[in-house]
This record gives sequence, structure tokens and C-alpha cells, in this order.
Amino acid sequence: MSVKTRPFDAANYLDTPEDVANYLDAMFEDALEHDDTSLIAAALGDVARSKGMAVIADQTGLSRESLYRTLSEAGNPTLSTLNSVLNAMGLRLSVKALERA
Repeated sequence: MSVKTRPFDAANYLDTPEDVANYLDAMFEDALEHDDTSLIAAALGDVARSKGMAVIADQTGLSRESLYRTLSEAGNPTLSTLNSVLNAMGLRLSVKALERA
């Protein structure tokens, strides 16, 4: 008997604002630690899909197709797009000082 599996999709588990904030915080940390900013776009795409890409598109004034493309691992959102998407999700960027040893 074979075991059936499905690909993991973080969007299925981002139910609360705290879930979203923790997920994005972890992904931003990972992206910066590994110098891989594509993870940020992909994580934002996961969150946008959890909220409904059409809803986020409507609130940002961007097309769904454009958001899917921009918020993928291959995407490279501008700061303006990033800010619009975060605002539509009820989030904002913040900066904190690095902890140095």
C-alpha cells in the first residue's frame, strides 16, 4: 500500500494575525540570514493566498496575476508593492537593531 502525500502549503495554516506575523518574522529572519530575499516575496505570497489573492489585489489596486508573479520565489517586489500588500494585510514594516555579541 502506498502513502499519498500532498505538498505543504503554509497558506493553509495562517489563520490568525499572530500566525501571520510570526510566519513573516521567521521568514524575514531566514531570508536575511541566508541572503535570499526571494523567501520574503514567497512568504508574502503565502500570506496573500491565505487571505485571498483577489481580496489583496482589490485592496492594492494591482491585478491578481501581477501579485501572483510578484509574490513568488522568482518575484522581486518593489518597496511600494511590498508596502501596499502589507497594508492590505493589516501589517507594516518595522526595523530593529541587530543584536551584536
